[in-house]
Amino acid sequence: MASRCSGVFRALSRPSTFTRCSGIATTSRCLATATEAVKSTPPPPPVALTKDAAVSRIVDDIARLTLLQASDLVTQLKSRLNIQEIAMPAAAPAAAPAAAASDEPAAEKPKEKTVFNVMLQSFDAGAKPKIIREVKALVPNLTLIDAKKFVESLPKVLKENLPKEDAEKLQKTFEALGAVVKLD
Repeated sequence: MASRCSGVFRALSRPSTFTRCSGIATTSRCLATATEAVKSTPPPPPVALTKDAAVSRIVDDIARLTLLQASDLVTQLKSRLNIQEIAMPAAAPAAAPAAAASDEPAAEKPKEKTVFNVMLQSFDAGAKPKIIREVKALVPNLTLIDAKKFVESLPKVLKENLPKEDAEKLQKTFEALGAVVKLD
């Protein structure tokens, strides 16, 4: 109770409280809005780091924005300047200099591809039934007629975005049946 009373006395002692509430300073709602108004005044502007008046004016204008307005400003700037959103790496800052030093030699050689598309190029005429059965087993929801049409309309992609091990395993399976398979 004592903290409420001291808050009321502090609010009453401020000259802005009387002018804002126009003489009715006894209601708690008026006192609460008067104290919020005093708290929301922006701090004095810091000393300008640049000598350019236009930049200082823009910084002052941005500093006066609310969070919602600042968010809208950021989205509009991103769209107007065609800035893509990128995810920041979650690496520790201490490990970053060591990683940068080790990345320089790695940048010289091209990265090894890890994801492949398996493409069926051609096959032996005698191996056609075996390849149709294998394609039917490989692709879900494919009937025997659809698998036959798939095999007859080569070159076609069998599977997309496979890891290297799975793609090589699939390639060996089809090559054992008599087909020519290409990894992209």
